[in-house]
Amino acid sequence: MVDLRKRFGRLVKAHRVRMRLTQEALAERAKISTDMVSKIEGGSSGARFGVITQLAEALGVDPAELFTPDLPNGQLQRPALTEITSRLASLSESELLWVRNLLETALQPKA
Repeated sequence: MVDLRKRFGRLVKAHRVRMRLTQEALAERAKISTDMVSKIEGGSSGARFGVITQLAEALGVDPAELFTPDLPNGQLQRPALTEITSRLASLSESELLWVRNLLETALQPKA
């Protein structure tokens, strides 16, 4: 089972990158320190409910999306995410690693 702090951190980072925000910009929007964003994204620190709410608001997502991309009863209205997740589920581990590398390259913040 993946450590919840690490999963939370990866999803915070994914949403931040999706919005093309730096850690500094997210920290400013969420009214927390850049160091805190870095520790959360790295999985070395968790976050209290207040910080989770601040991050979710800064990222424009439901707080639950910072723990899992899947919610019951279609609560998330993000069909593209559902389609991508479904397609990825059928890939082998080596194919998933290739896609991960491709995504990391494609989603790197522009300098």
